[in-house]
Amino acid sequence: MLRYLLQLLVWTVFMAVLVLWPAGTLVYPAGWVLIAMFGIGGLAMVLWLARQSPDLLRERMASPLQRAQKPWDRAWLGLFILGFCSWIALMGWDAARAGFTAIPFWLQGLGGVCIVLNGAGTWWTFRENAFAAPVVKIQTGQRTIDTGPYALVRHPMYASTVFLFLGVPLLLGSWLGLVLAVLLVLALAWRTVHEERTLRRELSGYEAYAARVRYRIIPLVW
Repeated sequence: MLRYLLQLLVWTVFMAVLVLWPAGTLVYPAGWVLIAMFGIGGLAMVLWLARQSPDLLRERMASPLQRAQKPWDRAWLGLFILGFCSWIALMGWDAARAGFTAIPFWLQGLGGVCIVLNGAGTWWTFRENAFAAPVVKIQTGQRTIDTGPYALVRHPMYASTVFLFLGVPLLLGSWLGLVLAVLLVLALAWRTVHEERTLRRELSGYEAYAARVRYRIIPLVW
């Protein structure tokens, strides 16, 4: 447990550096709000999973590059992490360039709401699916889940991540970050399609489940 808390602390400090350093100032209220949301949300996740699903906690805190992981996903995830970190850093710089006033306060508040929705969606997914690993692989004993958010879309974790991609640039005050978020959503969609090929081939019951639940990420859209 201590190891997971230390990992969370290091990750939170790293996020703080990515947000504040490019901004060139510590007087960045929205940046501190995001750091606090990441830190508090991460702590809540670790404590809840430690009690409810220790195996899932172990998976979520494991290395993002694993031996059992599909090779294409190992390459994708490495590039995605690099892109995500660059995106975070760019938004601090962009917000500072506009004097931290480019996005109205009410839209920044809406961004915060989107981040909270991301956290709620992630928690709902974890509650229903103890096999929600961060990498594409089939785990021992894994089964198809069709309850909770999985009754609405086939990839609820990705659906909640879309809220994160919208919320972070709004909260940080970066229109450029919001535009670039489109690329992250497209990258996520690419992974979704390729992940489903693995699930259809290797996970029992997934083909029938996909026939029942038509939409991957956005209900009535895709």
